[in-house]
Amino acid sequence: MNLNTLHTLTDSLPASELMPALFIGHGSPTNAIEENEFVKGWHTIAQRIPKPQAILCISAHWETKGTQVTAMRSPKTIHDFGGFPREMYELQYKAPGDPALALKVKNEVHKTVVELDEKWGLDHGTWVPLMKMYPDAQIPVIQLSLDYTQGAQYHYDLAKELAGLRRKGVLIIGSGNMVHNLGMMQFPGKTFDLNTEYGFDWAHEMNTIFKQKITAHDHAALIQYRNLSKAAPLAIPTTEHYFPLLSILAVQQKSDRLQFFNDKAIGGSLTMTSVLLES
Repeated sequence: MNLNTLHTLTDSLPASELMPALFIGHGSPTNAIEENEFVKGWHTIAQRIPKPQAILCISAHWETKGTQVTAMRSPKTIHDFGGFPREMYELQYKAPGDPALALKVKNEVHKTVVELDEKWGLDHGTWVPLMKMYPDAQIPVIQLSLDYTQGAQYHYDLAKELAGLRRKGVLIIGSGNMVHNLGMMQFPGKTFDLNTEYGFDWAHEMNTIFKQKITAHDHAALIQYRNLSKAAPLAIPTTEHYFPLLSILAVQQKSDRLQFFNDKAIGGSLTMTSVLLES
């Protein structure tokens, strides 16, 4: 396949108004089969913002050595979870890929070599929220991986090189959770209910700090997240759900208005707090 000959709308679009950018707290894969307040929040945002020409998603659930971008025409739906209802594994999100956009991503990034991937597809950090936001699956979707050998500054700087895609009709989405500690999840009472608001004191503390720093445009403090509080290691025991937030902040422009939505703690140690940037 000669990617240089491929063409999509993203190649020919003139400079336009900025597309919004989103950080989505994606939570449980079961959001794909539920109609809860978080799903309603995703739907509301999709109805509010302009329809994108294409979507670039940075998901917590694709980590690689080096940086890769999906470049296939028809990405598969990856069911990268276990122990969920059978119907979860039957769901398919058949959005097209965008090989030309993948090549553009590769060419825009100078910080590192971005490899074109033909094997991955769309993991649940991508297709679960998109299934609720754009259920007709007509918008081309590509994914950019997280490099597990690199830290916060690397991912912030790399994403910053992609900010220009917002003027090409591309919706850039980071998908993870600001506070994400599955090992400490608990539920009030005996009911496993991910819709019941419940957060440990440290989770609320960190969620508040994150929102304060985001509002203040203090990206440097968020990159040095370990210094934010003694609670930071509890909120971010591993980085894969946090780095997509930094990727979205990296494409923020001075003209962007900021909105938090789905701002709730669940299971004690996970927050669904999401961020919309729009001009």
